Amino acid sequence: MAPLLPVEQEALELLEWPLLCQQVASFAATALARRAARSLPLASSQAESEYLLSQTAEAQALELTLPQGLPFAGVFDIGEALARVERQAVLSGEELLQIASTLAAMRQLRRLIDAAEAAPTLQAIVADLRTYPELEQQIHFCIEDSGEVADRASDALLGIRQQQRQVRSQILDRLNRLLRNQSNLFQELVISRRSDRYVLPVKAGQKEAVPGIVHDSSSSGSTLYIEPRGVIELNNQLRQLQRREEVECEAVRRRLSEAIASVSGDLETLLAIATTLDLAVARARYGLHLEANRPRFTASSESICLRQLRHPLLLWQQRQDPDRSVVPVSFQLQPSLKVVAITGPNTGGKTVTLKSLGLAGLMARAGLFVPAREPVDLPWFERILTDIGDEQSLQQSLSTFSGHIRRIGRILEALPVAGASLVLLDEVGAGTDPSEGSALAIALLRYLADHATLTIATTHYGELKALKYQDDRFENASVEFDDRTLSPTYRLLWGIPGRSNALIIAERLGLSPAVVAEARSQLEGGRDRDVDAVIAGLEAQRRDQEEKAAAAAQLLQQTEKLHAELQAKTAELREREQGLRQQQEVAIQSEIEQARQRVAKVVRRLQQGPKATKAERARQASETLKSLSQPAVTVVAPPPGFQPQLGDRLRIPRLGKVGEILAIAPDRQELTVRCGILKLTVSYGDVESLQGEKVELPPPPPKSTTPPPPPKDAPAIRTDRNTFDVRGSRVSEAEVVLEDALRQAIGPIWIIHGHGTGKLRQGVQQFLREHPLVAKFEAADQADGGNGVTIAYPKT
Repeated sequence: MAPLLPVEQEALELLEWPLLCQQVASFAATALARRAARSLPLASSQAESEYLLSQTAEAQALELTLPQGLPFAGVFDIGEALARVERQAVLSGEELLQIASTLAAMRQLRRLIDAAEAAPTLQAIVADLRTYPELEQQIHFCIEDSGEVADRASDALLGIRQQQRQVRSQILDRLNRLLRNQSNLFQELVISRRSDRYVLPVKAGQKEAVPGIVHDSSSSGSTLYIEPRGVIELNNQLRQLQRREEVECEAVRRRLSEAIASVSGDLETLLAIATTLDLAVARARYGLHLEANRPRFTASSESICLRQLRHPLLLWQQRQDPDRSVVPVSFQLQPSLKVVAITGPNTGGKTVTLKSLGLAGLMARAGLFVPAREPVDLPWFERILTDIGDEQSLQQSLSTFSGHIRRIGRILEALPVAGASLVLLDEVGAGTDPSEGSALAIALLRYLADHATLTIATTHYGELKALKYQDDRFENASVEFDDRTLSPTYRLLWGIPGRSNALIIAERLGLSPAVVAEARSQLEGGRDRDVDAVIAGLEAQRRDQEEKAAAAAQLLQQTEKLHAELQAKTAELREREQGLRQQQEVAIQSEIEQARQRVAKVVRRLQQGPKATKAERARQASETLKSLSQPAVTVVAPPPGFQPQLGDRLRIPRLGKVGEILAIAPDRQELTVRCGILKLTVSYGDVESLQGEKVELPPPPPKSTTPPPPPKDAPAIRTDRNTFDVRGSRVSEAEVVLEDALRQAIGPIWIIHGHGTGKLRQGVQQFLREHPLVAKFEAADQADGGNGVTIAYPKT
């Protein structure tokens, strides 16, 4: 990321970019990513922005497909610990456990990302990730969950702690005997500890009856905490054993710290990858929260298209308070257009329009999706420079005009020679004599038309409205003002210059009618009134056209609804007709069969008599009658079905989505379809045309004469091969066993974890809940172990 110029940093503050970064940071799961998101870096090249957007898109797809998204639970900020071990420091038990937890969590993240169907960018990020499972197991073997060094960490430590238990038992036995035999000497029949030594609470008046060392007294002085003489030597032994224990524990932690230091470079890379992934997920979640879409960077010859663009900070407020409303603005700018002059009344939304466009450019550059309707097409701006707000400074003796001029001077110096630039100017030329300010504003905008990619300027100067008719690179826009309610609507209108409506607003705010009338009489010869009247007429025409367009859109929507209902009704009638035809054919066949049986009976009776020849002729006549009574079946050729072609748009009814065909399988049995940001593989039978036509399926391949092998049924009963006993194991050790078991399982597996504290059961079930190969799990029947055994069912 290239460093920003001071004027660019100033633009970030004016556009409130730090506040937007704070909002993105709220979606990060780890402390590292939250810290990085608070100053979200801006890419220094278009390729870098494209790379960040790919990360965001893939993270968003995983968020939508995985039940709980990408989990970052267990990832800690271990950067300070890694820096300390590189200086040969000894880590605490808690720090060692955090490193082991981070290794396990990152291994789980890599497994989920590698299993994703379409996440090449994220898969490339985790491709070189090393999680050192052997180091993780070593830490869990030596360090208890409480952070203490385990007895099993070394034989020496185990021996020391066994001696401690023996000495401690001797001390407690002696002190308990004193409490039982001389209970009247003690304030309470309890054993206390002072300065890591065992003592008894002796009544102050009985001090001489219990010889020993006084270590403490109560606040009232009525109780003395005495270490009896008989346990002094044992307490000394216990203290010595405790020091030896501390030395041995430090040796264990030092050994683990040195192992971590030997791979600290890889662990720092792991931490950077975790931060990158979490930042991508935070950007994706922020985009989902704002219902934003992925931007596409346009070339210099392409148009800028931002439809229904909403200010992200205002949209965030609306998400918190639904009663707030955010009026979107739209930009459809041809590549030849260089300057847009926005006019209209104060408080009409001109500044919000500037900030919305500026933030859209920054968000796209930082890899964020933009809160606008698709397609979101805009250039990659190398510089986004703004002059918004009042630059007045009493300390620097700067007037409003002087402050603006100094900032504009810095903007002109920062314009890139070759790269794209966006310049946003609020009230250009304001703060001085109107005639001179207007002339300066015109000269400035013409200069920017020559040297900047796009300039958006707000103004009250009427002379700037005429630039459109002198130079094709200029365009007018205005914020709409409702003459009926005498209030702004905050909508942006293109091609029509706005009116300041100062006199109307002044009159509405209660200014004396006489003063307003005098002001109207001061307007030059009515020329401005004529212009305002023309503009008002244009605004009325535009409003009328928009109302008609809205009515037409509503009518079209109703027509489409009726068309869909008609298609459904037609399909229903066809099904009913086919059903009736089948019922009729069945009835006819039944009648024919009954008639044939009756004729057969008659023929048999005739054959038994002397007139057999006549009976034979009667039988032939009945057969002829049967053939004549058989209804003629007319074979109607089915209408030609829908034949998908590359690039066609079709509907997937079971998903309720519309997509575009990207690829067709060679056997013409499956299609690859893009629905928004997702790519799906569907069969021909799952799709239909936008008109509801089903796909004409190709004839099935000839069936093989070789009978298929009998299916292999998964074992439905518990055996030694599908039962795994993980009692006494740590959760991480159990996960290794279960990972292998699930990959080889062809049916349910029984996992014996026992009851205990329930921690192992919770860990095993959490592992099964998140595992992509597990369809479901449940506790075993009481006869098979009840809650002490979990049955996991792999996906088929």
